[in-house]
Amino acid sequence: MTLLEDPVWHERIHLDGWTAGSGGTSAVVEPATGQRLGVIGSATADDVARAATRAAEAQQEWARTAPAERAAVLRRAGDLFTEHAEEIKDWIVREAGSTRAKASVETDFAAAECYEDAALPAHPLGDVLSSGEPRWSFARRVPAGVVSVIAPFNFPLILGIRSVAPALALGNAVLLKPDPRTAVCGGVTIVRIFEEAGLPEGLLHLLPGDASVGAAVVEAPEVSVVSFTGSTAAGRKVGEAAARNLKKVHLELGGNNALVVLPGADLPAAASAGAFGSYLHQGQICMATGRHLVHESQVEEYVALLAQKANRLPVGDPAAGDVALGPIIDSRQLAHIDKVVTDSVAAGAQVVAGGKADAPYYPATVLTGLDDDSPAWREEIFGPVAPVRSYRDLDEAARIVDASPYGLSVGILGDVGTAMTLADRIRSGKVHINEQTVMDEPAAPFGGVGDSGNGSRFGGAQANIEAFTETQWVTVRPQIAPYPF
Repeated sequence: MTLLEDPVWHERIHLDGWTAGSGGTSAVVEPATGQRLGVIGSATADDVARAATRAAEAQQEWARTAPAERAAVLRRAGDLFTEHAEEIKDWIVREAGSTRAKASVETDFAAAECYEDAALPAHPLGDVLSSGEPRWSFARRVPAGVVSVIAPFNFPLILGIRSVAPALALGNAVLLKPDPRTAVCGGVTIVRIFEEAGLPEGLLHLLPGDASVGAAVVEAPEVSVVSFTGSTAAGRKVGEAAARNLKKVHLELGGNNALVVLPGADLPAAASAGAFGSYLHQGQICMATGRHLVHESQVEEYVALLAQKANRLPVGDPAAGDVALGPIIDSRQLAHIDKVVTDSVAAGAQVVAGGKADAPYYPATVLTGLDDDSPAWREEIFGPVAPVRSYRDLDEAARIVDASPYGLSVGILGDVGTAMTLADRIRSGKVHINEQTVMDEPAAPFGGVGDSGNGSRFGGAQANIEAFTETQWVTVRPQIAPYPF
């Protein structure tokens, strides 16, 4: 029997084993067709409380487990992601509305993440400190305890596994709350993989549910660290709750990312990069290129090339054929995209390509005639819309890039020396020269500033150790120290 065809997870949550959730069940719906793909269990705040208690108990033994044993579980998980990749891709295509190519990126990343994190248990986890006393003094990293991971719908597997895997590797237990719209590929898949990889019971709990479940996984007393990926509005609430409960919180939030095309850049290559950045996964990516900023000498040609590409990109059900853009995740998000475009046109923008919804799809769209106050320029659209503006010089380009409250990702295309000069003047968690804005690797730190989050919190040994462990000071003397009392 295959990984996800096994009925063990149907109508269940994972709370120290597969069990019925107190919140009943929820249908898994294919956004392209409305077809019901399956049924998952739904958790409640009471389920979260039980899971947190069990996780805290199991975590203590897991933290004492030999590093080689923890590493072996992570390596087996990586092997299983590769072994079951085709089945997992099918679910990502149908449940998340992804193209096959995008689904492949997710499964490849999941395997790579597990292999990368398999090195964490053996990574140096401390320092020898100087001391003014006759003693040894150390700072060591110890597991944080129980980590809550809240992941969104758009890249459900990547945005779950990138916190779950390092947290487990470093000796923690995990409460995983996926988006209910993608709870199979972003939740069930991860739990089933680690089950088969030999992760001891009680360390990984799957708790799909509504906002009350999200609040519960943040506020549970046993939880020490919260890893949240999602909208800025929701992230503010998570951050407030975590701060009120004195928990460490990692927030990877929204973005309105700029792609700057420098004078003299190769325009066909730049337009290709811009199209990829704006239209991959229907623009439903925090790193999507939301603002195209092109030098005034080349903006007309760039717009023509970008519109040409947009008009040629096929849109449809990715499970039924080879398309470039699949469905928007649900009707609410589709209505949001349509409203932003409509409001921008009412404010003076021009539609050069696309611009009209065909539920559940939205075509690749190009907009011009925008200014700082245009909704499509000011807001994170989370849809396949490419707003384009011109700039005169680097001073103006830097001002426009930094005018956004977001600060996640910036791409700069063209002369490397000029790009380096601009990169030094802008505020962003990530800068990519001669690449577009959508970029992630398991070994690279990831995160944004401003309304995009509270810094680079995921990826690579250093960032992951910082994220999912605490620092403990340890001293050792040869004999009991003398005291004046």
